[in-house]
Amino acid sequence: MKCRHCGKALKHPFLDLGTAPPSNAYLRAEQINAPETFFPLKVLVCDECWLVQTEDYAESDALFTEDYAYFSSFSTSWLKHSEAYVEKMATRLKLGANSHVVEIAANDGYLLQYVKARGIPCLGIEPTKSTAEAARAKGIEIVERFFGVALGKELANAGRAADLTAANNVLAHVPDINDFVGGFAALLKEQGVSTFEFPHLMRMVEFNQFDTTYHEHYSYLSLTAVSRIFDANGLAVFDVEEIPTHGGSLRVFAQRKNTGKHAVTPAVAAILAEEEKRGLKTVDFYAKFQKAAETVKDDFTAFLIEAKRAGKRVGGYGAAAKGNTLMNFAGTRPDLMPYVVDLNPAKAGKFLPGCRIPIVNEAHLKADKPDYVVILPWNIKPEVMNQLAYIREWGGKFVVAVPKLEVA
Repeated sequence: MKCRHCGKALKHPFLDLGTAPPSNAYLRAEQINAPETFFPLKVLVCDECWLVQTEDYAESDALFTEDYAYFSSFSTSWLKHSEAYVEKMATRLKLGANSHVVEIAANDGYLLQYVKARGIPCLGIEPTKSTAEAARAKGIEIVERFFGVALGKELANAGRAADLTAANNVLAHVPDINDFVGGFAALLKEQGVSTFEFPHLMRMVEFNQFDTTYHEHYSYLSLTAVSRIFDANGLAVFDVEEIPTHGGSLRVFAQRKNTGKHAVTPAVAAILAEEEKRGLKTVDFYAKFQKAAETVKDDFTAFLIEAKRAGKRVGGYGAAAKGNTLMNFAGTRPDLMPYVVDLNPAKAGKFLPGCRIPIVNEAHLKADKPDYVVILPWNIKPEVMNQLAYIREWGGKFVVAVPKLEVA
């Protein structure tokens, strides 16, 4: 395999999680007795541009299907984050009724609803039918297509060029990262700004966040790699912020390389220097991650087995892609975790891919009164612990597996 960005042959492993189905391919009851497609889940690193990337097995149209079940609006903390982002960008960029905001991967309108509420004209790009329809129900205009240079040019030529483009947690999801980034350069106005948020590879390694690895994530990103990719495709990074979402993310600000005049802030050089200091431009940095992932997996499995032997009841919370990665890597099945609770009605009554654990509503949790609730989306642990604080009434405890096993 060759690097998705620079084309160099890949030879350095980063992570091997065996095989797994697509993490958001939730199963309906009638599919339980049918075969299921698993793909190898291996990640390599390019020693030329330092882009970390999955091997090519699954095409994007096999992952982002019409009944795609990830809806952003079911996390209250994520909604607060999005509302704060809109307020900050509106102030910083002086956005108003004469501006135009475009969000790539608009999902169910979780972010653009706040743009629209401010009276700022906006447009969402969202290729999955289920989430696009949810966004339209909020009154948001959606183009239901995958994004790239062709669509960026098409919109710009139609008078829909953007003062601001937002791309939250989507840069990792694109197989052709060069075409995707080039689309922003085509869509932006001369002095327009693009922001990208994505989990920071440096934090992923630091905190053993191997469960953010799944087939929808084609790339795992550092500022070192992103700066190079942007530069090759018409964008220039001029600012960057570290933000706490998803266990430690970056918010990168970029402009058109040929027309942008935003001054480059010291934060860019500071984070690039920190990445180099940590060793992100050396093969050794990437070679240790496999062992860290296996330690998390082994500790999690040992906990579940010990709980079963002790006659303790265990339930999961959050039918999230992170959890699907963890449980398929660990070989977790319903005998060790009989159910997972999720608030999303699009997942209710379905089963987790691979491990085939049933997804139930919160009433099931209250009736079962488990001894332990495993929080699978650990990145929203405080939100979940607050929501489910009542499990303390029957002596219930919370469990997280990443970055290390903790029972509280």
